[in-house]
Amino acid sequence: MKNVHIVPHMHWDREWYFTTEESRILLVNNMSEILDMLENNPDYPYYVLDGQTALLEDYFAVCPEKEERVKRLVQEGRLIVGPWYSQTDELVVGGESIVRNLLYGLKDSRKLGNPMMIGYLPDSFGQSAQMPQILNGFDIERVIFWRGVSERHGTDRTEFYWEGSAGSKVLTQLFPLGYAIGKYLPTEKEPLKERMDKYFGVLDRGATTDEEIIPNGHDQMPIQKNIFQVIESLEELYPERKFFLSRYENVFDILEKKLDLPRIKGEFIDGKYSRVHRSIFSTRMDIKAANARIENKLTNILEPLASIAYSLGHEYHHGLIEGIWKEIMKNHAHDSIGCCCSDKAHFEILARFVNAEERTDRLIEFYQRKLSEGTPDKEGTEKLVVFNLLPYERKETLTTTIITKKASFHLLDSDGKSVDFDILNEEIIDPGLIDRQIVHYGNYEPFVKFTISFEKELPAMGYETLYIEQCAESASMKKAVSSACIENDRFKLWGNPNGTITLLDKDSNEEFSEILYLEDVADDGDEYDFSPLENDRPILSKDEVKATVEHSQNNYAGTVNIAYEWCLPKHLEERKQGKSTGKVSVNLEVELPKASDSIRLTLRVDNQCKDHRTRLIFPTGIESQFSFADNQFGTIRRGVHDQAMDVWEKEDWDERPDTIFPFLTNVSLSNKQRTAAILTNSSREYEIIGEKNDCIAITLFRSIGVLGKENLVRRPGRPSGIKLPTPDSQMLREIQLEFGLVISNGPIAQGNPAKHAKEYLTPFVAYNQMGYNAMKLNKAEVASPNRYSLFTQKNEHLILSTVKKAENSEKILGRFFNPLEGNEVLQLEGAKSSSFYDLKEEPIHSDKNELSANEVITIDLEQ
Repeated sequence: MKNVHIVPHMHWDREWYFTTEESRILLVNNMSEILDMLENNPDYPYYVLDGQTALLEDYFAVCPEKEERVKRLVQEGRLIVGPWYSQTDELVVGGESIVRNLLYGLKDSRKLGNPMMIGYLPDSFGQSAQMPQILNGFDIERVIFWRGVSERHGTDRTEFYWEGSAGSKVLTQLFPLGYAIGKYLPTEKEPLKERMDKYFGVLDRGATTDEEIIPNGHDQMPIQKNIFQVIESLEELYPERKFFLSRYENVFDILEKKLDLPRIKGEFIDGKYSRVHRSIFSTRMDIKAANARIENKLTNILEPLASIAYSLGHEYHHGLIEGIWKEIMKNHAHDSIGCCCSDKAHFEILARFVNAEERTDRLIEFYQRKLSEGTPDKEGTEKLVVFNLLPYERKETLTTTIITKKASFHLLDSDGKSVDFDILNEEIIDPGLIDRQIVHYGNYEPFVKFTISFEKELPAMGYETLYIEQCAESASMKKAVSSACIENDRFKLWGNPNGTITLLDKDSNEEFSEILYLEDVADDGDEYDFSPLENDRPILSKDEVKATVEHSQNNYAGTVNIAYEWCLPKHLEERKQGKSTGKVSVNLEVELPKASDSIRLTLRVDNQCKDHRTRLIFPTGIESQFSFADNQFGTIRRGVHDQAMDVWEKEDWDERPDTIFPFLTNVSLSNKQRTAAILTNSSREYEIIGEKNDCIAITLFRSIGVLGKENLVRRPGRPSGIKLPTPDSQMLREIQLEFGLVISNGPIAQGNPAKHAKEYLTPFVAYNQMGYNAMKLNKAEVASPNRYSLFTQKNEHLILSTVKKAENSEKILGRFFNPLEGNEVLQLEGAKSSSFYDLKEEPIHSDKNELSANEVITIDLEQ
C-alpha cells in the first residue's frame, strides 16, 4: 500500500504582481485561520509556514499579541517554522547572503521553538552546486526543491543524495510536480480523480519507497478547511493507498533507512520538467546591480572594518548589521531578486536597497570615524586614515578627497615620511555643509575639497594614519596630461574611433584589438526570459558608431573616456521594419591604475529604446570548450555548448537550455598560456559566444515591458507569471555598471581570477578626520595605534569571504574558501588559529587547515 502524506502549507511570496502590504493583509487573515485550526482540531496535526521567518516578522509587526499563540504551537511541533529568513534565490546572491539567511532564520526560529531542519527551497529558479556544503554547515542534512533536475544528472528518481564539495551531502526529496499539486483539492470525486490520476502516475515513477507527498497549499493560499472531506473522497477512490495529514520529516525518517539511493552532483539548472528561467539574471539590472554592490560593501568593507574596530576595543554593532542583512534578504526571495514582479513591487524592492545601502555607507563612515579619532593626534595636523581590508599587505593606488582650510599641505605617513600625491581637483565647500554650527557663530570662511591620488603600501587587514600638515609651498593642481594612450608596467591601451579599445599585454607582447564593444538584439520576452525575434541579427556598436575618445595620464593612473550615441530601433516594430530612430547614449570610462593587474571599467548607458538586450563583448582569443565562473565559495566549470540544444524540442523541454549562466564576481576563459576574466560589481549574467567560443558576453541590461508572455521562442506554452504590463522594466533611464578586466599568463590555477575579483571589490578606503562634523560625538575613549594589522594570511591562493565578530561569543571569525582545483593550506600570522567553527558559528572538533577544491572553513582569529 502506498502511503500518501498530505502536507498542509502555504507558499508565501511576500511580493510578486502584488505588493508586500497587500500580502501582509492576507497573511493576517490566513494566520488567524491556521492558528484556530491547530488549536481547536487535534486531528489536524501540522502546518508548514513555507520555511521562512520573514513572514512571521511581518505578522508580529501588526499582531504582536499573537506571538505567544504561535510560540506555543511551534513548541508543540504543530506549527512548523524555519530554517530560512526568506525564501532565497540560490544563483545570483552571494555565499555570505545565503549563510546569513540561514543564520538569522534559525536564530529567529529558535526563539519560538525547534526549527524545521530541512533546506526547504520549493520554488528557487535552479539549485547551486554549493548548497549541500552550506546546508551541512548548519547541521542540515535534508533538502526539498522542485526545479532544475533531469535524468542527465544521473537518475530519474525523486529521492537521492545530492553531493557537494568537501564530502558534503544532503538527502533530497524532489517535488517533481512542484509544491502546489494539492492546492484547492475538490471533494467531488470525478474532478478529484481526474486530477490525482495525473499526479500519481508521475509520483509512482519517481519514488524509491512507498511514501509519497501531496503538498496541500499554494501561493498565498488560505488553509483548506474541508481537507478531511477530501481525504474521505480520496480513500474511496484509491483504496490501495493510505491518505493522512503529515509533515515532511516523516517521509525523510523513512527515506534515511534506504541504503541504495542514487547519488548525484552539481548544479541543477535544466529546464526539462520545470522552468528555471536561465536569462532572468539580467532583468531589472538597476536592482540586480544594487544587490551586488551592497553585498560587496557588507562583506568586503563593513564587516572587516567593524572587526578591526572591535579588536581595538570598540563596540561591534550586531543589531545594526543584522538589520542591513535582513533588509536585503527580504529582496533575495526568488521572485524579488529575479525581478519578475509588477512595477509597484519593484519600487518597493529598490527602496529597500536604497535604504540598505544608506545604512551600510553610514555605518562604514561611523567605524572609520571612531578608529580615526582614536589614533594619535599631532599638533597642527589633520588626519587621513587609509584602510586595507584584505589579509595581506598591498600596494595600491587610491583616489580620495581631503577637506581642509589649509591653503597648502603635504602628507606624512605614520613614521613622519612624506607621501607624494597628485591634486586632481579643487572645489570650494561652504562651511555650513561641513557643520552648520560653524556659520551659526559667524565664521563664513570656506573649506576646500581636494581630490588627490597617491600610491601607498598598507598593512594586512588594517590601516595607516597619514597626517595632513600645512606647508609654506602652495599646492598646485596637477592635471592629467592628454596622451595618445595610457599605460602602466603591465598594460598599454588606447581607445579607437569606433568605441572599442585596443590592449597590449606587455608581458606577452600580445595585442587585443577592438575589444569591449556592445551587442544589441531584439528582446521579445518577458521579465522571466529573454526571447529572440525571428530573423533578427545582432547590431554591433563597433560597426555603427563614431566615438569621442579622450586619453589622460597622471602619476598614479591613466584614464580613457569613450562616448558615443548609438542609433537603435525604438521598439520591436521598428526593428521588424529595419528602422533605427531610437538612441542609446554610452559612456565608457577605462581606468588603469599604476599599481594594479586589473583594468577598471565604468559603463554608463542612457537607454531610450524598448524591447531589446544589450551586452558587453570581450573577445579573448582563447578558443574554449568550458567557461569558469564563481558560485558561492567556489568555482564551477560549465560547457560552452549544451548538447540538449539539439534535442530539447523533440524531448518537449519546458525551456530551451541556452548557455546563459549566472556568476557572482568573476567569469573566465583559460588555456595553458593565458587566462582572461571579467570581474563584476553589477551584472551577474554571461554567455560564451563567437565562432571559436572565445568571447565573453556580459549582459548589461534587458529592456522588456511585460511580466509574463506565452509561447516564447525558447519557452513554449503558457505564460510564466501573468500577462501584466510592466512599463518601468523597459529601463528607460541611465544605468551605471562596474566591471574589471584581467589578463593573466598561464592557466586558471596560476591566474586565480577569484583573487583578482576580491581585490577589485575591496579597494582601499579612506577617512578624512578634519576636526569638524555635523553629527557630534564625544571623543573616543579607546586609543588606537597610528598603524595596525589584525592578522596576515600567507597563502594568498585562498580567498577571504569575510571577517566578523561571532554572534554569540567574543571571538572574531574569518571565513575562507578555496577556488582552485588543488588542495591549499591556510596559513595565518598574528592569529593563533586554534579553533574551527561551522557556518552557524559553533565550534567543531577539527585541526584541519587544508582546504580541498570549493571548500569553505570558518576559523577563530584569536590573537
